[in-house]
Amino acid sequence: MPQQFTVPQFIDAEDKILGPITIRQFVILLVAFMTDAVLYKLLPFVPFLLVAIPLIAVAGIIAFVKINGMPFHYFILNLLQTLKRPQLRVWDKTINDSELRDLIKVVKEPPPPPPERKAPVSRSRLNELTLVVNTGGLYKPEGE
Repeated sequence: MPQQFTVPQFIDAEDKILGPITIRQFVILLVAFMTDAVLYKLLPFVPFLLVAIPLIAVAGIIAFVKINGMPFHYFILNLLQTLKRPQLRVWDKTINDSELRDLIKVVKEPPPPPPERKAPVSRSRLNELTLVVNTGGLYKPEGE
């Protein structure tokens, strides 16, 4: 009897650690809050708020927003890749219409005729060749 294996399902679902928060989301928010804690010690309160609030907002967007079912950081990576190397191809038309019409009017040479086929071997000649092969060359055809 063949051995049965369990096939894992939902392999694209991330493991949850704190309620609905995944490990990836937790690490992103942890880094943002740790950065805010360092900024709180280094900056006066008003500049700290001007930096900390956008930082937490960006971290929340990166951690929780999904576009087309994919995490936001994949969207950012794809956007950067597209901006770096766009896929738009532009045709550089250097031939004007009159030159194009002249190119269309050019008569092409007809292809060369196919090579002639050899005449098929006659039945009697085929029998003679068979005898030569079967006798190992001892039989000599009459024409040679």
